[in-house]
Amino acid sequence: MAIPFSHTSVLLFECIEALNIRNGYTYVDCTVGGGGHSYEIARRMGPDSRLICFDQDETAIRAASERLSPFSDRVTFIHDNFQNLDQHLTRLGIHNLGGVLADLGCSSPQFDDPERGFSYMHDARLDMRMNTEAKTDAYEVVNTYSEDELRRILYEYGEERFAPRIASAICKERLSHPIETTAALSELIKRVIPAANRQDGPHPAKRSFQAIRIEVNRELDVIAPTIRAAAKHLTSGGRLAIISFHSLEDRLVKETYRELSQGCTCPRDFPVCVCGNKPTVHIISKKPIIPTEEDLTQNPRARSAKLRVAEKL
Repeated sequence: MAIPFSHTSVLLFECIEALNIRNGYTYVDCTVGGGGHSYEIARRMGPDSRLICFDQDETAIRAASERLSPFSDRVTFIHDNFQNLDQHLTRLGIHNLGGVLADLGCSSPQFDDPERGFSYMHDARLDMRMNTEAKTDAYEVVNTYSEDELRRILYEYGEERFAPRIASAICKERLSHPIETTAALSELIKRVIPAANRQDGPHPAKRSFQAIRIEVNRELDVIAPTIRAAAKHLTSGGRLAIISFHSLEDRLVKETYRELSQGCTCPRDFPVCVCGNKPTVHIISKKPIIPTEEDLTQNPRARSAKLRVAEKL
C-alpha cells in the first residue's frame, strides 16, 4: 500500500526570502512535491498574484492540491515535467512572471514508499520513475543497457569508482535471469565492492542507485534548458531559485547562471562587439546557500542541498 505523501521542504524560508515575493506577479514552483514551498509562496503572494505548480508525479499533485486548497482560486496545477516550462507559460499567456523555484531533489515519499522502487532500503520491483506513466524504468536500464552504457552512467552520474566491476557483474547476472528487484540489485553491488570499501561511509549501493535514478528520469538533461526558459519569461527583477543535491546538478546550475550573466563573448582582440550578447541575469548568491545545523537536525536528508539565486535584469 502506498504511504501518504508528506515531505519536509528544504531551505524553506531561504527560498521564500530569495524569491522576493510581490503582489501582482505570477510565481512558479517547478517541483511542487507535497506543497511545502508552494504553501508559503501562496500565503505571501497577495490576492492579485498567481501560483503555477508543476510536478510529474501525480501523487504529489494530489497531495499538494489538498494542502493548497485554501488558495485554490489562485493556484494552477500542471502534471508535467518542468522541462516543458516554456511551452506552458506561453500557452497560459504569462507576462508577469515574478519568480521561479525548482527543488531538484526527489521527494521523501518517493524513497519511503516501497512500491516506487527507488530505495535500496526496501525490496520492490526496480522502478524509480518520478512520472509513473513514463516508459523507461530502472528495470529496463539494468536489464537492457549495454555494459558500456551502464559503466558510463554509474561513473558519470553516481561518481562510482567501481563502475566497471558493477556494470560487468550486472551483465553477467542477467544472462541467467533478469535482475528484477531493488534488493537483488543492492545485494549484487555489495558482493562486487571490496569488503574494505564497504566498512565505512554510505551504503555501497547508494551511488549506483542514484546514477540509475538520474538516467531513468533524465534529471540532468532538463536543468539548463529550464533555467534558460525561466530567464526568458521572468520580468525585470524576477528571481530564479534552484536547489540542487549533488555536485553534477550544482555544476549545471552554476554554469548556466554564469552563461546567462555574461555579456559579450567576442575574443578580447576584437575592436567592436559582433556577437550582440547581453547579460540577462545577475547572480545574487555568489556562493550557494546551504542548510543550517537546525535545518539538518529537522531534516538530515537536506545535508547536500545547495540553493543558488539569480535575478532577471
